[in-house]
Amino acid sequence: MRQISPVDKVIMIADNALKTLFGGYQVTERANPTESATLKSSIQETIPLTLEEQKNAAGLMRINHCGEVCAQALYQGQAMTARLPEVRDKMAQAAAEENDHLNWCADRLKQLDSSPSFFNPAWYIGSFAIGAIAGAVGDQWSLGFVAETEHQVVRHLDNHLQKLPEADWESRAILTQMREDELQHATTALAAGGADLPVPVKKIMGVMSKVMTSTVYYV
Repeated sequence: MRQISPVDKVIMIADNALKTLFGGYQVTERANPTESATLKSSIQETIPLTLEEQKNAAGLMRINHCGEVCAQALYQGQAMTARLPEVRDKMAQAAAEENDHLNWCADRLKQLDSSPSFFNPAWYIGSFAIGAIAGAVGDQWSLGFVAETEHQVVRHLDNHLQKLPEADWESRAILTQMREDELQHATTALAAGGADLPVPVKKIMGVMSKVMTSTVYYV
């Protein structure tokens, strides 16, 4: 089997980045959660979103889409520097599953007549660097970083589920499924030996998350 060279790795990293930011990524065969949401909505009285509700839903989904871009970058960065093969495999598998979320959020943004954030490339680069550093520090810390990231994402999703317009069944179905998947990723990371991160690190992650959400909501 041909050994992967440094040049090959650079090409793979660039390919993953381009696919994450501009499309072409591999998704699973899971159905979009909006299919069941549309069915449920059709059973009840259909209430169209007002312009203000549509803008709010789009802003929230833009944040979640950017969050998935960051997740892809984190996992790719960690997979690049992880020391144990099984940890690299877990990072790659998690990234593949997150592609579903990325795809669902992108589709929903189109339905809401909106678009992803212009800041996505910058957030991808920063997240990839953080992931690479976390992987280089050690696998237990890398896995712990994944677990804490997912737990923070779950808290954001809980908040967004409360803020979504009541009539927006489609966005709610997507975020509900995402929440379930993120919890599973966090559990898997901890079970694989992830360490509990120091409180200062968790707080820094929280601050960075707030900066992202406060800007991406609008553009």
